Amino acid sequence: MKKILVFVSIVLWMSLGFFNWSWGINAPDVLDVNEELPELYIKAINPGYVVDGVNNVGEMIEIARRNSDEPILLAGTAVGYTNSSGNDSILFEFPENSWMTGETILLRLASSPSSELAAVNYTKTIALKAGIKLVRGEEVVDFVCWTGKEGCEKEFKSASPTTLVRDLLTGGFEHLEEYKPLYNPDSYHVEKEEEGYGEAVGKCGTLMFSEILSYYESSKAEQFIEIYNFGTEQVLMDGCGIKYKSKIYLISGILRPEEYFAYFPTDFSLTKNPTNFNTLELIDVNGAVVDKLEYPNGQRKGTAYAFVGYDEFGKEIWRTTYAPTPGGANNYQEFKTCEEGKVINEATGNCVKATVVKEKICPEGQYLNILTGRCKKYESVTEKTCKEGYYLNPDTGRCRKIQENNGADYSLEPENYEEKSSFVALYVVLGLMGLGVIYLVYEFKDEILKFVGKIFRKR
Repeated sequence: MKKILVFVSIVLWMSLGFFNWSWGINAPDVLDVNEELPELYIKAINPGYVVDGVNNVGEMIEIARRNSDEPILLAGTAVGYTNSSGNDSILFEFPENSWMTGETILLRLASSPSSELAAVNYTKTIALKAGIKLVRGEEVVDFVCWTGKEGCEKEFKSASPTTLVRDLLTGGFEHLEEYKPLYNPDSYHVEKEEEGYGEAVGKCGTLMFSEILSYYESSKAEQFIEIYNFGTEQVLMDGCGIKYKSKIYLISGILRPEEYFAYFPTDFSLTKNPTNFNTLELIDVNGAVVDKLEYPNGQRKGTAYAFVGYDEFGKEIWRTTYAPTPGGANNYQEFKTCEEGKVINEATGNCVKATVVKEKICPEGQYLNILTGRCKKYESVTEKTCKEGYYLNPDTGRCRKIQENNGADYSLEPENYEEKSSFVALYVVLGLMGLGVIYLVYEFKDEILKFVGKIFRKR
């Protein structure tokens, strides 16, 4: 009989233990809020909906606390996520020196249209069938699931948007069509350490992408993503990450002002030469996107895509460089370095064999004709001289006798001048008239003779 009683006791103990662990099972009808709710608890959840073609509308997680008199240190507190397959992950972990100073903390998805109306952003969207845990250290202090299964709330329906809200009288949850979470920008605070890393402790707000190498020459290990700290304080990068193709890869370490950090990916590889653009995002510890890089098609082997400055409008200038500098200041080199004996062809960017062109040297007394490439003799040009009494006519290049007149040998006498051409013309006219008379006499000689004969007979 004793053995039976022991066995029954063990079964009852295990059953009670199981039900206490299960999500939402055996919740009492009425709770004394001040005693039963944990210091921090989940108040409301919305998985986000598609409204008028916009994704993730309304997605949020609202966390509340029982006692609002004193700030609560959130170090070691995390929001856990369990998908419909039962796989656990961390949705958001509060950094060191973070405090809850208001009644609630509102967390929203970073890609939500209302992401700026939140104290904290996270990057992984929650599903219509899933679960959320609130963990402090190793202890799960609160939880809720919405799978429709035993012990969980009804799942969300995309056709009927609702928010899962905690009933503070019963401690359970109910789906409400109308609910507006409380957002107070002063409800969350992150302090700097007295002897820590300055105002940027655990924050990546002063970091930016600086250089990326995707098109490796021989090994994927050559790929790197470079980050630059443009701030005035050193940054503890623990908790910051690089988002690539929907996954976040955490980075760590301390980056001092104006220094570079080269991240060599081991859990993924970059697309060597994307068809259009590949996007990387620099994620802060609170899930916010602090920088975005799109590297385009046209990457070439052994080159890096690097930030080289700003244009006159303050827009970043990025160039492909043949001088990658992981972890150091960027160096823009437009063309590749050619091996000995070759030079760059700037038209194609390729290395070609160097050809030495020697200048042709002509012998003494000759010059190089640049049109024919041949040597020609210099033509000596000397001025022609005429003998005494002659001068050089510049128009004909000939010597002509100098005409002298000293006034004695050639006296000046007046000379009547007649235009010879006019007399010649007169003689020509008279000659023509004479020929005309002769022609008329010859042509009419018979008539003339008859006429003359008549005159003499009358006498």
